[in-house]
Amino acid sequence: MARAAKIKLLICDVDGVFSDGRIYLGNNGEELKAFHTRDGYGIKALRTAGIEVAVITGRTSAIVQQRMTSLTVPYIYQGQENKLAAFAELQQKMQLTPDQMAYIGDDLADWQVMQHCGLAVGVADAHPYLRLNAHYNTSLAGGYGAVRELCDLLLISQQQFLQFDGSST
Repeated sequence: MARAAKIKLLICDVDGVFSDGRIYLGNNGEELKAFHTRDGYGIKALRTAGIEVAVITGRTSAIVQQRMTSLTVPYIYQGQENKLAAFAELQQKMQLTPDQMAYIGDDLADWQVMQHCGLAVGVADAHPYLRLNAHYNTSLAGGYGAVRELCDLLLISQQQFLQFDGSST
């Protein structure tokens, strides 16, 4: 809780965190992903509480841009082979110390950023190495409310839980 109380920016991976990690491809090349509305509610509640949100993902997808834009996420980094570069840019742009930054991920590509954050979080079904080395592991799997679980933890630690009554669109 002490780590969570300091967070001013939550950085999220997308595939395996906001989604269950599976990518559905249609016959015409369209890509589909499922996003949980509870995660959306959590993101909007964080932003209302003054905690910023960013996503850093290795893939590039129009559906991710659409979903994050609908949640008013201001920092969207897609196609990031080196997630640490995007992290450094965010840190400098927002003038934050590492202990003010949290990251939630599911696989080894996320560890390069997680090890530099004040709060490193693995989803319930994350790679075993991530779960072993994270500061906190969610009880919910990626795509099934893990982001919301972390959002609630941040809000509770900063005494802002139940302050938001908006929608989860």
